[in-house]
Amino acid sequence: MSRLPDFEGLALFAKVAECRSFAAAARELDLSVPTLSRAVARLEKRLGARVFNRTSRQLALTPFGSTLLEHATQLYRDAEAAEALAREQSASPRGVVRLAVPMAFGMRWVAPALPGLLTHYPDITIDLHLSDAAVDIVGEGFDAALRIAALPDSSLAARRLCAMARFTVAAPAYVARHGMPGHPNDLDPAHCLAYAFRAGSDVWRFRNGTHEAVVHPQGRLRVTNSEALLPYLLAGEAVAELPEFMAAEYLRDGRLVEILPGWEQPGGGLYFVTPTTRHRPAKVEAVASYFADVLGDPPWRWHGRSAGRPRP
Repeated sequence: MSRLPDFEGLALFAKVAECRSFAAAARELDLSVPTLSRAVARLEKRLGARVFNRTSRQLALTPFGSTLLEHATQLYRDAEAAEALAREQSASPRGVVRLAVPMAFGMRWVAPALPGLLTHYPDITIDLHLSDAAVDIVGEGFDAALRIAALPDSSLAARRLCAMARFTVAAPAYVARHGMPGHPNDLDPAHCLAYAFRAGSDVWRFRNGTHEAVVHPQGRLRVTNSEALLPYLLAGEAVAELPEFMAAEYLRDGRLVEILPGWEQPGGGLYFVTPTTRHRPAKVEAVASYFADVLGDPPWRWHGRSAGRPRP
């Protein structure tokens, strides 16, 4: 005998008792009378006692059935309520959304957008996980993630929100001391800082038309959060590559300058990533659409590079 309770048998028993007829219960549930009869017989065999006394014209509860009915009916009602709640949550934006976001990007652009999101969707709660380490969305139970990458993770469903360029930058003081490089080979690898969580972080790949070059950063500072590069950069001690959302502020006010402007490193995009697009809850769809509206044409653009709103 299975250790799992016979939920189906108990529910069908409760419905037959409520309708006082196998035929009436079968019509209401869109099942056959033999199906109901077999389910009740299976329940009686499992419990070792009859729940109905049956005659050709009458169906009556046994004393044992009367004792069982209250619990079976409550089980049936609880199941109905659970299904109704699940349908409501899947149809309207409601519930907790566990969202994983890179640390620097989350603090600069996601956190400031949350008041608008939570005001617009009063029945949604955000559980925000900030980390630059790659998270296993499925394994760690996240509903979604925002990722900055060259390509989306092909094992997941990724919606591209916007393009994201990368800039090779240094402070004016660094350029004054070391000169403006004209080619990636002019960079001193000992002055180039690495970001630990970037895919291929040990290699900077540059392209200028058909020409390509690579630099292996060997600087004295390696970080797991790009924000930590900024003090050393601003002090004029090094060169780094920064994502557009971070670099634009400093390029705009002149605290950093773009070096090798004719040489681009491979850009990427900002993606809203979920385990699947099938049967995605309304709460997740609402969050995806909100960030597509807010970040699809972002304010951090520098000189319009990589501008243009992608289609969902």
